[in-house]
Formats: sequence, structure tokens, C-alpha cells
Amino acid sequence: MGVNFHISPGGSLTGRIRVPGDKSISHRSIMLGAIAEGVTKISGFLEGEDALSTMNAFRAMGVVIEGPHHGHVVVHGVGKRGLKAPQTIIDCGNSGTTMRLLSGLLAGQGFAVTLTGDDTLLKRPMARVATPLKLMEAHIDTQESGRPPLIIHPVNQLKAIDYTLPMASAQVKSAILLAGLYADGVTTVVEPEITRDHTEKMLEAFGYKPEVLGNRISVDGSAVLKATTIDVPADISSATFFMVGASIAPGSNITLEKVGINPTRDGVIKILRLMGADIELLNESSVGGEKVADIHVKYAPLQGIHIPEELVSLAIDEFPALFIAAANANGTTILTGAEELRVKESDRIQVMATGLLSIGVKATPTPDGMIIHGGAYHGGVIQSHGDHRIAMSFAMAALTASDDITVIDCQNVATSFPGFDQLAKTAGLKISLS
Repeated sequence: MGVNFHISPGGSLTGRIRVPGDKSISHRSIMLGAIAEGVTKISGFLEGEDALSTMNAFRAMGVVIEGPHHGHVVVHGVGKRGLKAPQTIIDCGNSGTTMRLLSGLLAGQGFAVTLTGDDTLLKRPMARVATPLKLMEAHIDTQESGRPPLIIHPVNQLKAIDYTLPMASAQVKSAILLAGLYADGVTTVVEPEITRDHTEKMLEAFGYKPEVLGNRISVDGSAVLKATTIDVPADISSATFFMVGASIAPGSNITLEKVGINPTRDGVIKILRLMGADIELLNESSVGGEKVADIHVKYAPLQGIHIPEELVSLAIDEFPALFIAAANANGTTILTGAEELRVKESDRIQVMATGLLSIGVKATPTPDGMIIHGGAYHGGVIQSHGDHRIAMSFAMAALTASDDITVIDCQNVATSFPGFDQLAKTAGLKISLS
């Protein structure tokens, strides 16, 4: 049964809130904890459906995992070669991260496994992961046009490669690096632009330091991982909706507690500041190698900008919300170099453009971005196409709309942000569900 958001216009965002744990780090903590030696203890784990898909996948391969219980998880690692063949097909749900990273981690195992997912995931491209893995002599079958399900056949040893990514993608990079842990020799990935480095940082937390030289990252197949303790910071992607909401709604004054501000993920802060947002970082610290801060945001008039392309890969998941900021800015905002947005949970360029146009925003989609002319807009009905970030972005758009906004098909919000509507209501958003 579908879930719809109904949001009345007006209001502001105030108070102190903590958004759920970082999705990227939660995924990787389970994956590396499972193949480490010893018992890994995790706090702040995101109990969203995507991260739970990763947890269930490893349980299916014989890993004992306790929890989650209020964000606490205990993973009893089985070592690099301790995973067992699952008795059933592994269902990755809606999680592209689960499928892509698992494909790399499982490519060098000595057993067969099939990875599938929901209808949305089955439409997402997997050839760009399968192609480099095949160069490593993995045996992976995809369906028509490189779509899932993925069928991974057993091989005893992968071959190390030196691979240049044709398009910046942290998920593809991570899949190759995880496969490299099972390869003979040193595997190197070269990025066209720097992407989020949670995999590299977490490998280091588990006792193995990859070699990083600028945009070249290398791992050695002889690496051994040792169990550790992980405190997952709040997710900057989830915090983004409140950063944008507070920036556009007069009277807003909100603090987002203990948010991860990894330098490969802070593009959204830089972009909003370039637009004139009033964002202050407080209580900066480091937790498990990840930078963390309280993010204090107050309302400020925004200006349209041409978003610097060097920031695009540092904010790739945050653009649906940034498009709402652009719709509220004075002047024109131009995004280029973001073709990756077309192959997310939805075609986020086209879906956002269609939604913005339907409420009266002048938005022109382009092959690799969008042109948005800021100004007043009205309410309406938005089709989210089952994309959690589209749904939450248009919920925040209602703060400055002239009429109600209804967002259809919001059940997948639980993949990354369980309890979004309640937390948003606490902060001042006039939201209800049906």
C-alpha cells in the first residue's frame, strides 16, 4: 500500500534535531565487519530498509549479527574467506549500494549467488560494475542492457587490475576495491573526480590502510581486516533536507546534531553557502576517522548560481533538495556535469524538472543537469516515482508554496530516513500522511 505526504504551506524550521545515521557508513560497517576477524560493535546504525537489506544479505551468508537495537549492532566477523553460500537468492530491496558493493565483495568468493531487488532496482544499470569486475576475471551475468538480477558464479581468485572509472561513482569504485581484497596483487582505481571515500576510511578503521595518491586508490589482496568499534555519524544527505528547508523558510533557526561532514560529502554545504545560505559548523570533531559537526542553519535570501562542476560529485545525492533551494533563489541556477543523476533511484533530473514545472517553477532539464529560474510557486500533486529523495525534497518545497503540496508514492522514504515525517513535524513542517 502506498504512502502519500500532504504538506500545508508556511511555517519555519526551528530547534535541535538529530537525523538518522549515515547510510553509506552503515552499509560499509556491516560489510567489512562481516569479513573482518573478531567482533565489531556499531552504534548510530541507520535502521532504514536499505541498510537492513545489507544486514540480511550477510545473515543469509552465515554471519551472526545482533540487533539493530536503538542503533546498536554487533557483527560476529567470519574473516575474508568465511562467508557461506546462501540458500536463497539475495534480495537487495531498493538498495543500489547493497547490490553494487556486494557484487564486488562476492565476485571472488568460491560460491554462486544471485542478487535481485525491487522493481526500481531492477531498472538500474549494473554493467558499469560488472564490466571492471569481469576484467578482474569475475564471472558475472547481467540481464538485458546490463540490468539486474546479477548472477555471480564461483571463482577461486580474482586478477588485480588498474582501472580508470569512465564516470565518477563511489559505488563502482567501492565495488572494485572490495573485489581487490580478493585479487592476486594490487588493484588500483583511478577516479575522474574525487568521490566519497567512506570505503577507504572504513578499511583503515578495520586495520588496513589503502594507498591513496590523489585520485588513485590501491588495495592489496593480501589485506586482513580486524574487528573494530564504529560510531556512525548522522547522515549529511538526510540533514540536507532540513538545511534547505531552513534556508528558504523565513524565521527558521535549526541545529542538526553530530552530522558527518566528510570532505568528500560536504559539497552541499559549499553550494548552499555560494548561494548565500547562513550555515555555521559548530563543535567540530573526528569520530572513527570521519569529521563530525553540529550544523546550525538560519534563514537567508538565496541567489542563483552556476554550480561549480568540481562540487558536483561531492553533492550528487543532494541535488533533489538543492533544486528546491534553486527554485527559491533570486535569479537563475545552472547545474552541469551531473549526468549521474539520470541513473539514480529515478531519473532525478527529469523527475525533479517535471515536479518543479507542475508547481509553476521555470525548470529546464538538460542531458547533464538543469536550469532553474527562481520565483514564487504554487501547490500541486507531485509524483515521486518511489524515489525517497524526491519525496522529501518536495515536502520541504511546501514551506514556501502558496498552496498545499501532495507527494505520491513516498513509502521508500523509509529506505534512508525512517520517521522523516515525525521529525519534520517536530521541527515545524506541516506534514501528514495518508
